[in-house]
This record gives sequence, structure tokens and C-alpha cells, in this order.
Amino acid sequence: MAYLYEQLANEFLKLPVDVYGVFRSAKEANQIFSGHVRQPTSKCAILIGLRGQADFIFNETECHRLTPGRGFVGALDKRLEIRTGDEGFEYFLIHYLPASVEALNTKLLTEISLFHVELASELLQVQEQLLRVASVPDSMGILEKKSLFYRMLYMLLQSQRDLQNQGSSALVDDAVAYIQTHYAEPLTLDKLAARFQMKGKYFSYLFHKYTGIAPIDYLIRYRMNRAMELLFSTDVSIHEIAEAVGYADPNYFSRIYRVHAGMPPKQSRAQQRMR
Repeated sequence: MAYLYEQLANEFLKLPVDVYGVFRSAKEANQIFSGHVRQPTSKCAILIGLRGQADFIFNETECHRLTPGRGFVGALDKRLEIRTGDEGFEYFLIHYLPASVEALNTKLLTEISLFHVELASELLQVQEQLLRVASVPDSMGILEKKSLFYRMLYMLLQSQRDLQNQGSSALVDDAVAYIQTHYAEPLTLDKLAARFQMKGKYFSYLFHKYTGIAPIDYLIRYRMNRAMELLFSTDVSIHEIAEAVGYADPNYFSRIYRVHAGMPPKQSRAQQRMR
């Protein structure tokens, strides 16, 4: 099963977005705001509560109470009514849209995905940086705004990953670090699991739940990425590259690499050098 934060990360990786307005706004206490009831939302949003509370009612039926640190991603083409509490409601908002028309049909990017994040100093600093570049019209400013958008998105999704895996996040982080350090060694699922005094099946479940990928698949992808770096940046032989990333048999390495990259390592190197 792929978890929502992992699914969202995959969709944002595949489909670029355009970032529009960036706002920090406050609504008065005990009020009803119905500007989007007749005119549905025309942009997706990242919205994070900063102070107070408010009920966001989408299409008259779906109600979410937002408080500091709670918010949502998506919410395109929704009729929206906002009802604020006794303290009013202050929030941070980014408008975005998928860059292609076809991607507007990608529900994960446009439907409502809730999150809860700590309003830590790093997150607030990214908010301030986004507000600073929000109206900058030159290319470098637009690039910085998009970069900061993805930085914030990463922080929100990482927060959800940690929240949903509170009992295992430290263990899996340790396992990931171990794989990245010892990838050239003959690692197996049982060896990785034994390091944490677990059965292979349960360790694999925890690892997949946290990262969205099985531990051996993670190991293979990491090895192939390192192999690609060596192919493109050095002149060492395929046999040496295979050994450097944990494969004693260069033929087996080549088969795995072909599955990963869509072509054999020699062809991959040749194509890269023609560019």
C-alpha cells in the first residue's frame, strides 16, 4: 500500500506546477465568508493555519476545522464557505496549478489532502522567504519562488510521514543511513532485519510504510543511481562499477541496470557522452 504522503510526492515529481499568489491573511472573529460559494476555487492551494480557528466547508458537505499547524493541499474547483471562531483565523496561503491541462484531472493534486505540521522556525522562515519573493517578476525571482514552494511541500509531506510513523521513523532512518553507507556489501533483507532484531517480513512492512518502497528495492535503486554516477563521471570498467556497487557478477549487474535505466550500462554511458 502506498501512503498518501508518498503518493502526493510521486505526483508532484511527475507533474510540474506553476506557483501563483502567496499570502498571509487574517479573518475576523465569528464571521462567515462565502466568496467561493457561488464562484468555486480556481486554483489549488497550500493553506496552513497560524492562529485561531476556522471551519472550512467544501461543497456544503465536507467540513474541516483548521487550527495552528493544520491545513490542506489541493482543493481546486470547490465551493467553499469559511466560518471563523472566537479568535478569528490567521493563515498562510500559496496558490498553484499543475502546469499542464491534462494534469488538472490528477485528483491527488487537486482534491483535499489534510496535514498537521509543527509551526517550527524553519517552516516559518520559508513562509517569510516566499512572501518576500511573491511579487518578484524576473526569472530568478520566479525560480526562487518555485524552489521555496517545493521546499515547503517537502516539509509538509515529511511531517506527515513522521506523524504517521512515530514508532518506527527513527528505526527506518537508521536503516536508510545504513543502506547508503554499506550498499556495496552483500546486503539481504534478513541481514538488514537482523540488525534491528526483527523478522524480515515485519521489518519490510515498517520500511515500506515509511518510505513507500521495500528495503531491497530501495537498495537496488540506490545502487543503480550510484552506478549511473560512476558511468557518467569516470572511465572505470563496467566490471569495476559492478563491484563498487555490490555486484560480483557484472552480467547480473548489467541485467539489473537495464531494468532500472531501460538500456545496458555501456549504451547508457555512450548516450550520455554524446550529449
